[in-house]
Amino acid sequence: MKKAGKILALCLVMVLIAAQSLAACTIFAVGKDASTDGTTMISHTCDSTTDDLRVWIIPEMAAGTARDLVLNGRAGADYSQFPEVKNYGPGSLVLGTYTYDEPTNQYLHAMYSFINDKGLAMGESTCSFNRNSEQGKKLSEVYDRVEGIIDCYLLQDLALEKCSTAREAVEFMGEILNTYGWNGTPECINITDGTESWIFEAYGGNIWCAVRVPDNAVFVAANRARINHIDFNDNENYIYAENIVDFAIENGLWDGEGEFIPCKTYAPNPERTYSTRREWMAMTLLDPTLDLDPEEKNPDENWPLFVVPQEKVSVDTIHKLSSNYYQGTPYDVTKTVEAGAYGNPLNPRHAERTINCFRCTYIQIATIDASLPEEVRCLAYFGWGAPDSTYLTPVWASQNSLPEHFGIGLREEPYNEDSGWWVTALVQQTATINYQDAIQTIHEARDQRMADQYVATKAIQQAAAEMVENGESELAVDLLTAYSTAQANTWHDLWKDLSDELISTYMHGNKNMSTPDTPAWWDAAVAAGDAAIKATI
Repeated sequence: MKKAGKILALCLVMVLIAAQSLAACTIFAVGKDASTDGTTMISHTCDSTTDDLRVWIIPEMAAGTARDLVLNGRAGADYSQFPEVKNYGPGSLVLGTYTYDEPTNQYLHAMYSFINDKGLAMGESTCSFNRNSEQGKKLSEVYDRVEGIIDCYLLQDLALEKCSTAREAVEFMGEILNTYGWNGTPECINITDGTESWIFEAYGGNIWCAVRVPDNAVFVAANRARINHIDFNDNENYIYAENIVDFAIENGLWDGEGEFIPCKTYAPNPERTYSTRREWMAMTLLDPTLDLDPEEKNPDENWPLFVVPQEKVSVDTIHKLSSNYYQGTPYDVTKTVEAGAYGNPLNPRHAERTINCFRCTYIQIATIDASLPEEVRCLAYFGWGAPDSTYLTPVWASQNSLPEHFGIGLREEPYNEDSGWWVTALVQQTATINYQDAIQTIHEARDQRMADQYVATKAIQQAAAEMVENGESELAVDLLTAYSTAQANTWHDLWKDLSDELISTYMHGNKNMSTPDTPAWWDAAVAAGDAAIKATI
């Protein structure tokens, strides 16, 4: 099967590389002792201009189900009736099947599926490497030669369908890559289950490794492989492909001297501030005592893999970190010409890549409480668009259904107010008319309501847990479904009204038709630009 998959995959390899080059995600993973409430967490900002916008529930499949191994089965696909109806989208290839010997788990399917009804959650960050460097040229040749048939979309689907714990998922994903091989650029996948959080990196062919996040620590990655150490004597906290060292030596990727650094060997990109600046910002906000250089050239050797936060971390903490655009630093994108007179951080022309990104398809933050029954613990907060200007609404992987607006909307179709993504995209884009004021309006409409929602969601979880303990599991799931649907629909309606408010309030960059003052530096920049243009005429 691997040989056939290799031949078929070559037909799409250029398309796949082009599509993956647009992915630019930031992820976090939180240990249970680093959180405010003892939960473990993972997050994912799915940042791309091509990702599918919709979210579906994939139901349990019976034991003996032959599940398709499909390559590139995502953008433009329709999973609304899966597995009865299999629509994997244009450009997909079915390369074989995988048969389950037990019933599968139900899970939430997005561009990257992210949580199942056992409370296993994950995200991803696509990792690039410099293909023009000496090491990059070697890697390109090696990866082309050993290319398999499993991409990141499918790997996460399989793990969520099959596994219940993070450790089980790491071992299963490793077995899948050992058998079928990796297809695509390297990936960093964050995984959690309420007890443990893990980082799994897939490099190429059958090469992969994973490390457990310490319970008191937080991990962040921004489109860069980050596992910089393996303790080969610690099988509890490190799991890896058996040939991870031998393969590197045999293929001239490592000379066997000094410490073996997986990320540096298999996905080197240490000088890419596009990635490292986001990691620097997040780590130093979590621990301001860290003395990290934002211009660091050797982060694999000089930066810690994990950071112990000075204060415990909550869902709100991760949301705020994901909303960051370097405020208060020399890299603040609101203080640039590209930001305009009103400090817009969402201009696609910004030279600096920030964590908060205009092209974010969605953000999800899973927060898993292992003390709760499985059908109650499987909670994630979800929102479409740039984190700074979107809301988060609670969803459980055990739900009977999702709100209708979760499964509506495509980028290439006209604006649709029935689509969750399109409505949040309109608010986000309208905010750019006068961001410095509009974002305050958005936060006033959102922040207190979200704070109240965090409290209410905890109460709903406890009520549902008591139902499960009393043998009323179906009623518990009904409660979670009803609450989640009500919250999501309320946010959707609120955001539709908010877009109208923003348009009328900030039309032409004004505020209620009064022209705001522009900063002196902006007036000077405009004058200098006008003078430069006149000089060329």
